[in-house]
Amino acid sequence: MALELTKFPRQEGVLYLTEGGVETEAMYRHGHELREFAMFELMDSPEAVVDLKDMYRRYLDIAAKHGFSVLMSGFDYRASPDWGDKLGYSAEGLREMQHKCIDFLRDVAMPYTADLTHIAVAGIIGPRGDAYSLNQNITAEGAEEYHATQMETLKDCGVDLVWAATINNVPEAVGISRAASSMGLPVNMSFTLDSNHRLKSGPSLREAIEATDAEAGSARPDSYGINCSHPDEFEPALEPGGWTTRIRSIRPNAARMDKVSLCRLGHIEEGDPEELGRQMGDLARRYPDIDMWGGCCGTWDKHFDRIAKHVREARL
Repeated sequence: MALELTKFPRQEGVLYLTEGGVETEAMYRHGHELREFAMFELMDSPEAVVDLKDMYRRYLDIAAKHGFSVLMSGFDYRASPDWGDKLGYSAEGLREMQHKCIDFLRDVAMPYTADLTHIAVAGIIGPRGDAYSLNQNITAEGAEEYHATQMETLKDCGVDLVWAATINNVPEAVGISRAASSMGLPVNMSFTLDSNHRLKSGPSLREAIEATDAEAGSARPDSYGINCSHPDEFEPALEPGGWTTRIRSIRPNAARMDKVSLCRLGHIEEGDPEELGRQMGDLARRYPDIDMWGGCCGTWDKHFDRIAKHVREARL
């Protein structure tokens, strides 16, 4: 099968609101333990499911309030073979959990079908290793083989898009792109940047996007994004050029603190939601190709409300 670009269509005037930091919200607002940072295990906890439904209703209410559509992609960041092995899941058990995650998203969104113009569901592909480490041994070929397992299940789940989150190197991005293309799935490739305004592996955002496009060729991503970085970290990376039209998704951290320090805090840092909303509104004015807006660590409904308000005003 020839690899080719698979698209998630843009629609004039449609803005998507994504989730924020589901893990930080579940851990620090609701007290749920996440082994290896894996959200998908909460699908087997009735108490956690109640809390998650409440979280998602607040998210969906805000999307409807501000006239946004939604792109939902909640819990399968760690649902890949190596992480599943660490958690004691068989291949079949991991597939079952992925289906539970996607089913949950569709079920919780069902009452909102009359209030939201579009409801899209994405599966999440996380990095094979630690998002904040170099992962120097990964190759495009190895990444394609590894991520194909999770991608095959997402294809079976019938997702609209794959969101590849907190990717920090080009070879893994290329491999993920090829694996998605082989399944006929569009992918938004979301890089994470550090305080040097670059990927942990060294390239600038522009270099990473251009290299991934060049090396993936006909299997290149539908689009790119930035997540798990505060605007202080990623805005300086948005150097002028047509390459920025490839960026379609922005999901910032709430706080200015570096990511490793945030992980060690043991509590949530929500930053300044109003300031973050204004920053996203400014980006919406400057980068009209971005149509997916949300958050990452430390963000949830109060941040969504400010982001959606300012982005909507910027696009009127």
